[in-house]
Amino acid sequence: MPFDSHDSALAQGKPSDSPAVLAKIADAMRAEPDPRRAMELLVEILKRDMPAYTWVGIYLLEGDELVLGPFLGKPSPHTRIPLGRGICGAAAREKQTIVVDDVNADSRYLACSLETKSEIVVPIMIGTRVLGEIDIDSDRPAAFGDDDRRLLESVAAFLAPKLDPR
Repeated sequence: MPFDSHDSALAQGKPSDSPAVLAKIADAMRAEPDPRRAMELLVEILKRDMPAYTWVGIYLLEGDELVLGPFLGKPSPHTRIPLGRGICGAAAREKQTIVVDDVNADSRYLACSLETKSEIVVPIMIGTRVLGEIDIDSDRPAAFGDDDRRLLESVAAFLAPKLDPR
């Protein structure tokens, strides 16, 4: 059987089918009225369908802290993160996605697992208001590229209306 670029993408753990994953998540968000269950479904789909995503979680903003919500992966000691602390706190404060190719080279990284090599954090926002964020770790260095950023920013946009109490 010939080796093609699709096989190469899978071998590297890169998103080979981001549109299909996004479609699954969009369908789940439309079908699930309960915010907590919607977050759980989102985490399940990302963890199952994206091979490089070894830890997938959602933090919700409560006051000046990010509070860990649904997640899949090893337990995290960071269940509450003050705004501005760590990569998660920085992404929420800066209101922008942060990609870290090598967590050991970033002084903001709050160590959770010795196996973690890279991280992406995507704020969940309505307008300019941060509601929470999607936090994903990988055991592979530089695991997150432009496809991941686009996918996760779209996912955050689907989830945001579910989390908006207004």
